[in-house]
Amino acid sequence: MGDENGDMTDDQMKAELERLRAENASLKNRSEKGLSLKVSQKGGVSVYGLGRFPVTLYKEQWTRLLDMTDEIRTFIEQNEDQLKTKD
Repeated sequence: MGDENGDMTDDQMKAELERLRAENASLKNRSEKGLSLKVSQKGGVSVYGLGRFPVTLYKEQWTRLLDMTDEIRTFIEQNEDQLKTKD
């Protein structure tokens, strides 16, 4: 993109600026939605939006974890006084 010196023309710069604005808006909207799921490169299930990095487990690990939903909720309730909440 640009001339033989690698410089961008005004039209190219405006187009790139618009592309970046659209990409930025898309990223902001995605983060406002909260959680999202993707298949990782290694075939795991990644949950985005819980923290800085995704939580990635293989499907059998997710199944085992989800099967423990009631136990996890009970554990959280029983240990409420020791647990912290992220702001």
